[in-house]
Amino acid sequence: EDQKALTKEQLSTITKEDITKVFAEGKRKKLKLEVNVSELSVALDELNELVGMDNVKTEIDELVRLIKYYNDIGKDVLNKFSLHTVFTGNPGTGKTTVARILGKIYKALGILERGHTVEVDRETLVAGFIGQTAIKTQQKIEEALGGVLFIDEAYALADSGSTNDFGKEAIEVILKRMEDLRGQFVVFAAGYTDNMNTFLTSNPGLNSRFDKKLHFEDYTQDEMMKIAMHYFAKEDMVVTQEAKDHLQNYFTDLYKNRDKFFGNARTVRQTVGEATKNQNLRMSKIPANQRNEQDIHTLILEDVAEFNYQGNTLRRTVGFRLGGNA
Repeated sequence: EDQKALTKEQLSTITKEDITKVFAEGKRKKLKLEVNVSELSVALDELNELVGMDNVKTEIDELVRLIKYYNDIGKDVLNKFSLHTVFTGNPGTGKTTVARILGKIYKALGILERGHTVEVDRETLVAGFIGQTAIKTQQKIEEALGGVLFIDEAYALADSGSTNDFGKEAIEVILKRMEDLRGQFVVFAAGYTDNMNTFLTSNPGLNSRFDKKLHFEDYTQDEMMKIAMHYFAKEDMVVTQEAKDHLQNYFTDLYKNRDKFFGNARTVRQTVGEATKNQNLRMSKIPANQRNEQDIHTLILEDVAEFNYQGNTLRRTVGFRLGGNA
């Protein structure tokens, strides 16, 4: 209708027809989730290229198939699933990487608008003054709208070691927004298995919000070796058989003697960085006119000889490392 022809009373009156339209549009939005097949394929390929994580990949594959099925038959996916998820496992097991990929998968499935990941921890959310924690937490939630709020070491929020523990305030804000903004963002809370159980029981509402759990197993020695070879390839480095055998024995010792502080892929990245640095230093001692292209890109036993497991300590040469932490 021509708005200029409407009376003031007509413009300020809500009719039954208006309400019916709003609810009809809302219902259509819930039932018509657009799946971006190409984006979904890329994200799933990215997930499946990761080393190990068979149980995680299986659970995500089942979730994707269920969501697609419910979408096909017109079921309300957002009310059927609570996509808020707890990630349990030791450091370096790929929790952050999977969180980012899962955000992309949910975007491709039409569940999230943007699919980006906002990564936070206790230090990011908690302030030292009354009222400031709620503000900081709310800001991060707003950043995460349309995507994922990934809380690393989430159990630290439930730490009651301090008399002024504002971590619980952050939890309360997150819980409230998870309910108020249902379907507008997803929360992934990650940390050590035992600590996360403590986290979930720290607030009566937490366990019911996170009804999905993904457990990330430690990498085996063979998986660690596979990851190492992937990183060496990225460094354009060929590893001799002697060096491979030595690294295999090193990773085997690390795995057999692991505890909850086992570094997993982080340790592998540090090892590759240190070995690459050793190789570069060895090459730097050779006069430029005596270096050949093959040697420049070859890692030998000498470059990895420092890596030996001795009891509870790792024998390492002190020095700078190439590459970042996980």
